[in-house]
Amino acid sequence: MTPIITALRTVLLGLALVAGLAMPALAQLNAESRAVYQDWLKTANRAEEVIDARRASSAALETLRTELAGYRQNFLDARTDNGDRIKTLEGQLAALGEPPAEGESEPEDIAQLRSSLEQQLKDLKVPRIVAEEAFSRANGLITEIDKIIRERRTRKLLERGPSPLNPENWPGAWRTLSRSAGSLLNETATRIGSATTAERIQNSLPALLLLLVISALLLLRGRPWAHAAGDYLRQFGSSGRGVWGFVVSLLEVILPFVGILLLTAAIDLSGILGFRGAVLLDHIPGWALLILSFHWLGNQLFSGRIDNDLVPVQEGRLNETRLMVDILAVILVLQDALSLMENIDNIPAEAHAVASFPLIMGAALVLLRLHRIGAKRRQQQSEDDTDEDGAIAAGANRVMTLVRRATYLLGFVSPVLAAFGYVNAAEALIYPAASTLALLAALLVLQRFLGDVYGWLSGKGSEARDSLFAVLIGFLLVTLALPLLALIWGARVADLTELWSRFLEGFQIGGTRISPTAFLTFAIVFAIGYALTRLVQGSLRNSLLPKTKIDPGGQNAITSGLGYVGIFLAAVVAISMAGLDLSSLAIVAGALSVGIGFGLQTIVSNFVSGIILLIERPVSKGDWIEVGGLMGYVRDISVRSTRIETFDRTDVIVPNSDLISGTVTNYTRGNTVGRVIVPVGVAYGTDPRKVEAVLNEIAKAHPMVLLNPAPTVVFQGFGADSLDFEIRAILRDVNWVLSVKSDLNYEIAKRFEEEGIEIPFMQRDIWIRNPEALAQAKAASSAEAPAAAPAAAPPKPDLDDLQHDPDNDAEGEADADK
Repeated sequence: MTPIITALRTVLLGLALVAGLAMPALAQLNAESRAVYQDWLKTANRAEEVIDARRASSAALETLRTELAGYRQNFLDARTDNGDRIKTLEGQLAALGEPPAEGESEPEDIAQLRSSLEQQLKDLKVPRIVAEEAFSRANGLITEIDKIIRERRTRKLLERGPSPLNPENWPGAWRTLSRSAGSLLNETATRIGSATTAERIQNSLPALLLLLVISALLLLRGRPWAHAAGDYLRQFGSSGRGVWGFVVSLLEVILPFVGILLLTAAIDLSGILGFRGAVLLDHIPGWALLILSFHWLGNQLFSGRIDNDLVPVQEGRLNETRLMVDILAVILVLQDALSLMENIDNIPAEAHAVASFPLIMGAALVLLRLHRIGAKRRQQQSEDDTDEDGAIAAGANRVMTLVRRATYLLGFVSPVLAAFGYVNAAEALIYPAASTLALLAALLVLQRFLGDVYGWLSGKGSEARDSLFAVLIGFLLVTLALPLLALIWGARVADLTELWSRFLEGFQIGGTRISPTAFLTFAIVFAIGYALTRLVQGSLRNSLLPKTKIDPGGQNAITSGLGYVGIFLAAVVAISMAGLDLSSLAIVAGALSVGIGFGLQTIVSNFVSGIILLIERPVSKGDWIEVGGLMGYVRDISVRSTRIETFDRTDVIVPNSDLISGTVTNYTRGNTVGRVIVPVGVAYGTDPRKVEAVLNEIAKAHPMVLLNPAPTVVFQGFGADSLDFEIRAILRDVNWVLSVKSDLNYEIAKRFEEEGIEIPFMQRDIWIRNPEALAQAKAASSAEAPAAAPAAAPPKPDLDDLQHDPDNDAEGEADADK
């Protein structure tokens, strides 16, 4: 950005500020706002000069960025000032109607009112316009600073320095490190031999002794005290064994850490350390916590108990695996101490490369060893996958497989990069990989602990570790750990805060800004409205409606309609409470109308049909209907489809449009009274009146048949094989029509047998038009046969043919009669 542009922007902003100050009191900025804006102009100009020069250190740029971010947040908040008042003025102007066209006039009082309202609106918008411009400027400056810092870090990461394998660099590195260590020892020896230090120790001797005694007790007796606390907690119930074990393990870390804190406090109080020693002493609690935490993670991951193993290893490798974890923690501490010494004594690049290479090699060997131990365990576990006790360990191994493979690769790559002089790149790969493993291990341990807490509270015990709750907790923990992973792999805190601010800022849709706050407000209000709707529906369905005379179908229609109305109102109220402009939804509605016209015709048709079904209720829940050749009971009517349960107990989903546009037979509409028709045929020659009397007796005797109207017997006519009759009766409940029909058929068969009434079956006569032709053909075939041919023996009759068949006899007698 050139100085000319900077000066021009400053002049324009100054003019805007002066114009704003000259406005009426309603639109003027107060004295505090003016002072803040003047400070902002100075800070922005200074930031532009620093960015153009590009000579400031990264630390100075970070400080400047923090200052700019504070201003930007203030301007972001100021962009929404006077929002309610502006809406009110805009509503007043809209009430006055459109301004008169050119050449036209309006009443003087309306013109004066319109002019006053427009001036007030302009006055209110000036601070928002200034805040909008300042926000854009601050945002642009922050983006430029971030770009400069990222370029510097990338350049440093890819920078190639001296190789640690070059023997010429070893003597200088040794001298540099020895000089730093010697300076630390000399400072400490000088302070110890000083009379001032002796006097200070003497004056604070009681406090020093108390701190040292408590520190020694915590360091020596911390673990026994933790186990004693665990024995006491286990008295509250065995179901929380995993919870108490986790608490005891934490106490084993906390108590020694408090002892180390007291010890460092005692050393600091004594004043025996110089500048370098004091700086190192400030970092000792963090280093101690790192070592204790890694040791705790090793015990949690590789406990040796099958029921408590997250990442199981071979039985003979437990101590080795824990030792590898402890060594990795020590390497991380040494690497941090080396970086601290570089900041204090300004160690040259050669010394840094030589001192860092052993630590990089050690970390790489530890990661490779841990990967090999895990690989051997996976090979052994794949042979007995049927073991149920290894399910938890197998799940943990699946989670860690990808990370282990990545660390295995980095264990090869990092030392090679360091050997060629890319020490910064090697450190940026190997140490974040180790920290990532530790973070994932901590997440696994925390997930198991929360699962144990859930199992203890719910009474499920260890089964809760594999429940849905544990899976959801794991997903939540991984989500929360993403910022930590970003920091581990080189992201700046400013980068995360920038993402968070952009997230809170939201995005613009037309004249409405969608932010997480608005979305959260919408979700909460809608959830409350939805819960209230379901509560009212349940009260109506279970308490109020059953006490009325409304049929079940009407009750279902009322509750369903109330649910749709309640959800719609909840959505409208939630949108309003979130501050979303409903008028901006016109664009979405227009797009939806196009989609409805082409691709959503069937869905909309079913939706409208569902509303019609709920309002008109031609079909209600519980009705016995027949539609499209499908017969069954209506079990549920939703907004899109209707569920019908057929008589073979299968559910069929029928679109609502089929029930509205198609032909539907409702057997139980309004009431359950219905008719049953039972056809029956008797043989020719039977007395029809006798048949009528018998069928009437059978129909009236059935308990499901109504006597008013009385059942009737209809003589349908003369059939091809029988005299056809029908029983037509009205049933109390048509749902029993099949059972009643079956009962009547059974009774008909019984009474007809008692009365000697025959039920015929189909019979046919065969008439030959020219039988003389058959006789001539038979004579001709006999004459052609050779005279010398012996007569064929008649076939031996089959035993089945010799058996008597009464049906065949009856058939023969009937034919003979005819």
